[in-house]
Amino acid sequence: MKRSPRNAPGLNLDSSRRSFLQKSALAGGLLLLSTRSRGVGAESAPAEPTNDTLKTIHRLRTIHGNFRDQSLPEAALQTILQASVRAACASNNQSYAIIVVKDRQMMKNLCGYQGGCLLLFCADYNRIKASAAALGYTYEPGTIVEFVNATINTTLAAQTAVIAAKSLGIDSLLTNGVHRGDMDRLWKLLELPPTHCFPVIALVLGYPTEEPAIRKGRLDGLGVVHHGKYHRLTPEETADLTRQYDDKSRHLALIEDWDAQGYKHYFDWYFKAWVGRNNQPGPEETQMLRLLKRSGFIELK
Repeated sequence: MKRSPRNAPGLNLDSSRRSFLQKSALAGGLLLLSTRSRGVGAESAPAEPTNDTLKTIHRLRTIHGNFRDQSLPEAALQTILQASVRAACASNNQSYAIIVVKDRQMMKNLCGYQGGCLLLFCADYNRIKASAAALGYTYEPGTIVEFVNATINTTLAAQTAVIAAKSLGIDSLLTNGVHRGDMDRLWKLLELPPTHCFPVIALVLGYPTEEPAIRKGRLDGLGVVHHGKYHRLTPEETADLTRQYDDKSRHLALIEDWDAQGYKHYFDWYFKAWVGRNNQPGPEETQMLRLLKRSGFIELK
C-alpha cells in the first residue's frame, strides 16, 4: 500500500490513505445505472455503457497523489473549466468560485497533494453581492439555507469537471484535505474573502505515475437505491451488506488488509479504527463551525 503524502504546512494528514468517494452527479441529465431492481446480495453485473458519456463515467477512478510532474495543456484546462460551469445550479446563480492553482508547492500546502493543476471549489456569494451593491441592493446570504444551496452548486460543478477531465484522458483526485490542519491557511494563501466564501473541495488533476491496480467498487442495490419510498434494511439485508464489504473481489473497502490487522469484518475496522478516531464531539466547537460562523453562513441570534 502506498503511503499518504508527508504532512504539508498547516496539515495533519492521517497515516492511512483515505479513499475519497466520488459522487456520481451529472449536470443536466440522469445517470441510469440499471434498468432493473437489484436486491442486496444479488450478483452486481456491471452496467453496459451505451454511449461515450456513459463510457467516460464508468472509467472514472481516483488517483491518490500519484501524479506525474506534468502540467495540463492550457486548452484542456479551459475545456474542463467551461464544462464545469455548465453544471446545474440553483436559481442559475453559480454561487461558487473556482480557484485555479498551478504551482505544485502551493497545491501541497493547500491539500497535501500535487498534480498537473488544482481547482479549489468554494461556496461563494461575493460576486453576487457585488452585483447587488452595484445596483443599490443589499444582499446578505446569511443563513444555512444559502450555504447548503451553494455547497450543492459547488459540488455539481466539481464533479462535472471530473467527468470532463476524464473524457480528455486526465485523471483526478477529489479531496477534502483542505479541511485538515489549520484551515485559516486557505484564506491567507489564496486571499479568500473573509465572509460568504467557504472552501468546499479541492480537485487535483493530472496524469498518474502508474496505473491503479484496481478501480473501487460501488454498491448499487438495496440501501443505496430506493424505489417508490425509503426502504429500511432488514437485519438479514444489513448482514448481507457486511458480507459484500468483506468480499475483497468487490473492492468496496478503503483498505485491503483489515483482516490482517485483526478485524473480523471490514466494518469492524471502519467503525473502530477509521470513523472512531475523531467522531466524538469535544467540549469546544470545531474549527469548521467557527469558520462557518465567521463566513456568515450560520444563523446567529
